[in-house]
Amino acid sequence: MRFIESARHGERTGQTTETPSATEDSAQTQPQEQPKGQARGATDLTYADVFLVPSRSEMTSRLDADLSSDDGTGTTIPLVAANMTAVTGKRMVETLARRGGLGVLPQDIPLPVIREVIDWVKGRDPLFETPVVLGPDNTVIDALHLMDKRAHGAVVVVNGEGRCLGVVSAADCTGVDRFTSLASVMKPGGIELDARAFEQSSGAPASNGERSAALREAFDTLDATASELAPVLRDGKLLGVLTRTGALRSTIYQPALDSSGRLKVAAAVGINGDVRGKAAELLDAGVDCLVVDTAHGHQKKMFEALAAVRGLDPQVPVVAGNVVSADGVRDLIEAGADIVKVGVGPGAMCTTRMMTAVGRPQFSAVLECAAMARSMGGTVWADGGVRYPRDVALALAAGASQVMIGSWFAGTYESPGDMLTDAEGRRYKESFGMASARAVQNRTQGEGTFDRARKGLFEEGISSSKMYLDPGRPGLEDLLDMITAGLRSSMTYAGATNLAEFAERALVGIQSDAGYQEGRPLSQSW
Repeated sequence: MRFIESARHGERTGQTTETPSATEDSAQTQPQEQPKGQARGATDLTYADVFLVPSRSEMTSRLDADLSSDDGTGTTIPLVAANMTAVTGKRMVETLARRGGLGVLPQDIPLPVIREVIDWVKGRDPLFETPVVLGPDNTVIDALHLMDKRAHGAVVVVNGEGRCLGVVSAADCTGVDRFTSLASVMKPGGIELDARAFEQSSGAPASNGERSAALREAFDTLDATASELAPVLRDGKLLGVLTRTGALRSTIYQPALDSSGRLKVAAAVGINGDVRGKAAELLDAGVDCLVVDTAHGHQKKMFEALAAVRGLDPQVPVVAGNVVSADGVRDLIEAGADIVKVGVGPGAMCTTRMMTAVGRPQFSAVLECAAMARSMGGTVWADGGVRYPRDVALALAAGASQVMIGSWFAGTYESPGDMLTDAEGRRYKESFGMASARAVQNRTQGEGTFDRARKGLFEEGISSSKMYLDPGRPGLEDLLDMITAGLRSSMTYAGATNLAEFAERALVGIQSDAGYQEGRPLSQSW
């Protein structure tokens, strides 16, 4: 990555400098304390402080940009759902993996439940969406309670043998007594798709070209009949559902799959208690990535936890964090981490900086930490602080292999929380930080009352915050479309066909708050 040297640093505006290496000597400071590429003496920067300058590009389409990560996780888009209780559950993991990302199950979920969730995710179809399923004797109120669990907003009615009887949408439930049976309101005999059309004759997944052709045909069928959704059947039994938009997305995204062709899933383990035992259970359950997680990752107990995990000889990437300095990255990689999580205090639910003054502006943290990690053969995840697609692009331009998102994903259909409605009729879900009183209470249920009460005195993180659903983008996949579209365009402006080229070619400038505000769209004229 290159920076534009501004005139205030004694250089002609528009002149660029190549990014120095993480070990380059500095006359003023230690190498690990000098953010890679940042002008000497400059203030640490966050995403709003910087911008990308377009460069010469030979790319003809933003779909030519390859968003696959190079950190060994096997993701095809560089997005990770944070291991927060209000963010990542089985629906989040499944949906994100189907579109190429990775969801990290939180550390405070009981291990038997984690095993069930992993088995459930691994059993989902990598192409078709998982439907909400009810029987014909269930009622309208049952359907209404479940519809918000999925973005497609419908319930498939099946009999005891798993055969599709019909589909119930939200419109079908309007003006109907809530205790009416679904058999009375469902639409039977609609479009049904055969899963074999998307497979080879042997039953194996079709090639990309064959799959795209089948998806195009399915889209045309749905579009011709103004249908939003169709059940997908195999041998007459319900396998999944396909929507018109889902058919389009499946020609753009590639799922993140393990060696057996199943959706990938990650899980977190803390640094307290029986780390080795918990990690062994997660690995045995089939996790594809193990995240060793604590708020302050640059500490003795983290190094001991990594030693315990490495003693298991895990055959999956091991992530550790969080840190914000090159020193922290170096020590964690030397202790056994393949990937380091970077970020202290930038998250929307985090009050760490206001409570402790500890943290660092995220762009500078990612820039410095990524340089150190790359020099040691590792990578970093940028954890927190992203609120717009531009922030994701900047984190990747700074050298991150993935961007971890929490609160932004909390306000979607797929997050674990219940759908609530405020006094103005706006729908939202509750979110909370993992150092908040609510999260600590969940995490310490097995401890005595005295110990739990004492830990409750040391609260950081917002205990409850309303994350409103964007009416135009209420589902996780809607946000993925927006984020990846912005990222692909950023890469096209930089002339980068993959993320490695993007980090190398990105040209970055520093701006004032007025410059940032200039780039924001106006909802009305001035």
